[in-house]
Amino acid sequence: WSTKKRRRRRVNPFAVDILVQSEESLPDGTLAALETAAAAALRQQEVEPPAALSILLADDAELRRLNRDYRGYDEPTDVLSFPDGSDLPEIGRYLGDIAISVPTAGRQAAAAGQSQLQELRLLVVHGVLHLLGHDHAEPAEKERMWAAQEAILAALGE
Repeated sequence: WSTKKRRRRRVNPFAVDILVQSEESLPDGTLAALETAAAAALRQQEVEPPAALSILLADDAELRRLNRDYRGYDEPTDVLSFPDGSDLPEIGRYLGDIAISVPTAGRQAAAAGQSQLQELRLLVVHGVLHLLGHDHAEPAEKERMWAAQEAILAALGE
């Protein structure tokens, strides 16, 4: 990823190494809350540790660049997931990378009448589910993915 303003890395009790990096200014506690959301999604999906993933919190320009370079869409988006699945001796299975636009999350939160943190949690959970193979292109897939999102967010108190 590009420059990192803030980062948080720790091996959580679930034995998954989650790196959360932010290029945007966020309130204290946000990175830890997003790490918790990612770990909750992994637990709910019964991911076997050890494993690792990264989350980048960036601006619309960065998400637009990533969307253009990797998906061929020259427009900003809220969240992108880049599944990997490699087995790395030092960390176990590397699940992949998630990129989230903080400004887009803020706009979507305002439109939905919720906090930016709630929207960021949703986008983290959504991104983790994509890393694990979930999709929402077909109605049955979408129903399974949305049910998983709802269960994870409910467990987080959302």
